[in-house]
Amino acid sequence: MKLSVLLVLVLVSLAVNAVHAQYGYGKPPPPYGGDDDVNSAKSLWSALAREQLVGNKVIHSTPYQGIHPHGAVLETLDAEVNVSSHRGAVIIKRNYGGSGVSKSNVATNPERYLQAITVMFKRERGYDADNKDWFWVKYTPSGDIFKDAQGRALAGRVAKDSKTEGCIACHKTAPGADYVFNHDRYTR
Repeated sequence: MKLSVLLVLVLVSLAVNAVHAQYGYGKPPPPYGGDDDVNSAKSLWSALAREQLVGNKVIHSTPYQGIHPHGAVLETLDAEVNVSSHRGAVIIKRNYGGSGVSKSNVATNPERYLQAITVMFKRERGYDADNKDWFWVKYTPSGDIFKDAQGRALAGRVAKDSKTEGCIACHKTAPGADYVFNHDRYTR
């Protein structure tokens, strides 16, 4: 009798653990790449396209020499956009690379060298107060979201769990304490 009770308890425990593993109960959500992050990134892409900051009728700026991890040549634009019911600052960095990439070649034929579009979007207060409420996403040129080595979408609080790698760790070092390297307009 005791053996059958023990067997039942073991089977129940295994079933509960399987359900928890399948549905994520008892585990904190990943700091980035979840369904909410992906949906936010899709809404952000739509807002950027409406403002001609990405897509076919994109506004271009002057290409400049880039640095790792973004690309050999970069373009940066910043603006404000409406995403759902929130209006926030956005910084769009177009990352260019590949054989023959140069500032001149990018200026002449940007689509040929565009490899990624990285975006910082200032979310509502409290979204990620530890990191100035920035939302991060890395898009393909067509607007799909890149994934990391674990298969997580690079959207949301990207690499918040890392002290040395990723968007947040790097941008924490920006002068002005606003996570922005090219100006200090967003210091709060």
